[in-house]
Amino acid sequence: MTHPTFTTDPHGIVFRDLNRNGVMDPYEDPRLPVAERVADLLGRLSLPERIGLMFQTVIEAGPDGSVVEGPGAISKTATSTVVKDKLVNHFNVHLLRDAGAAARWHNAVQAIAEQTPHGIPVTISSDPRHSFAENAGASFSAGCFSQWPEMLGLGALRDPDLVRRFADIARQEYIAVGIRAALHPTLDLATEPRWARQAQTFGQNPEVVTALGVAYIAGMQGRQLGTGSVACTAKHFPGGGTVKGGEDSHFPYGAEQVYPSQSQEAHLQPFPAAIAAGVSAIMPYYSKPIGLRLRGIDADEVGFGYNRPIVTELLRRELGYDGVVLSDWELVNDNHVGDQVLAARAWGVEHLDTHGRMERLLEAGCDQFGGEECVSVLADLVAQGRVGEARIDESVRRLLTVKFQLGLFDNPYVDEQHAMEIVGSSLFRAEGHRAQAASVTVLRGHDVLPLTGTRSVYVEGMSTEAASRLGTVVNTPEEAGLAVIRLRAPWEPRDELFLEAWFHQGSLEFQPGLAHRLARIARHCPVLVDVFLDRPAVITPLLDVASVLTANYGTSDDALVDALTGVVPPVGVLPFDLPRSMQDVRDHPEDQVGLEDPLFAAPR
Repeated sequence: MTHPTFTTDPHGIVFRDLNRNGVMDPYEDPRLPVAERVADLLGRLSLPERIGLMFQTVIEAGPDGSVVEGPGAISKTATSTVVKDKLVNHFNVHLLRDAGAAARWHNAVQAIAEQTPHGIPVTISSDPRHSFAENAGASFSAGCFSQWPEMLGLGALRDPDLVRRFADIARQEYIAVGIRAALHPTLDLATEPRWARQAQTFGQNPEVVTALGVAYIAGMQGRQLGTGSVACTAKHFPGGGTVKGGEDSHFPYGAEQVYPSQSQEAHLQPFPAAIAAGVSAIMPYYSKPIGLRLRGIDADEVGFGYNRPIVTELLRRELGYDGVVLSDWELVNDNHVGDQVLAARAWGVEHLDTHGRMERLLEAGCDQFGGEECVSVLADLVAQGRVGEARIDESVRRLLTVKFQLGLFDNPYVDEQHAMEIVGSSLFRAEGHRAQAASVTVLRGHDVLPLTGTRSVYVEGMSTEAASRLGTVVNTPEEAGLAVIRLRAPWEPRDELFLEAWFHQGSLEFQPGLAHRLARIARHCPVLVDVFLDRPAVITPLLDVASVLTANYGTSDDALVDALTGVVPPVGVLPFDLPRSMQDVRDHPEDQVGLEDPLFAAPR
């Protein structure tokens, strides 16, 4: 793709004349080392340009590949306004329906960025989007991309080579549509059974999470960040899975993170390994820790992004990390969407105004404000002498370094036809399908599987087309030789606050009528129950009715049939323990790895 900025110098060197002065300035010279290019550009940037680099906000893509020039369902500002006027150039994209349209949209946004004073290219980031869970605050279902199990499913397979392969496939698909930053992997330990964010983790075992997290970064970034990389953000430092009572800290009732069993070091364990693997960015979580002491450092009882002992003393000094620290989303301003609101996650510093919150984030050591575009607030802080330009430059240098390493200054554009060929290709879909089937965990009925022969089958929660591969589909249990029932782990629906409806929180118990209804089915034929576990469920009542009991972590109907019939042997193991009762969950320390007496235990 050609654009006006591409030109050739007198010696035949192709470069992008990003400031349109007819000269190949050092920052535009693709032959120079990254550090020299960063230093040259940093010295040229105005204060508003530098400030714009320190914000990463949500952006929407038009379904036809057009640029959204007005406030949308999620985005706050017209694209041209936020790029050219606010000079923001890091964006978190949400829904992408079609690969070709996504590539077309990305190129259009990059063309707008060329109109800024120094032509700083845009970096597009994404939450996970290769699985099943649809949650506007955490992840997206695969859509046009290849579909894989949730990360819990990869945790169930415990195969670093497979994780590396998945991450490499995701990297190829991301790059094809212009996504160059991944707001993952999630390295939190799934130790609190009620927590809503477990689907994107690799499970509860710190050694497994560490090994798979390192493999994931290798698949996404390569040995070092370069033109073929997607830059990873490891989250949520220093481990976000110990939320009090299992309530997520997106919301005011889940603000606190606790350590009753003093297992904080286990939750930190994956992050030093991620740093050693060269992870590009690290994101602290929203939560405010209560009584947390790590490596001799006492955390303040404020949100981790505001927490100087955690970000500067622990992450920067103790662990030696010098990459980008990206705050989690919307720590400064409340978010109003329609008639709903979600308060800024300024836990522990709610009393501060927007200026005070931003100042506190910078003092803590954050480089970039996630989910924010209020550039005027930071400009005010500089004008008032509360934030020095040297502090701005410290963060901008880190952020520019990543853009140069990714090769965005030399050519950020993607090929629309290539995107349509590679995203969701038959090869990638087949590999994802196999992982979905293989990750299925057989909890009961090993002697019954694989299913063979023909039979009459009654199904619930499964398509007739897929079920027909198991036998003749009938309408009632009375006619059936086997019943296959697909369930989802239960949750308590909530929808008062923005985003709340997407999060599966609360009790892990099925409604009491379910076991009675399944018992009636079991009087007529054997029952096979499969449960989608995006977090643990109390499946104790199912033991009395299920001849075969399986768990999945994102498995299509066809992939489940492949697992049940042995086309792809189901070899997944539990990534977390399953509790006997909700009382056992309530009695369990939120930070402790493993339940005291689980119904089914994950391998230690």
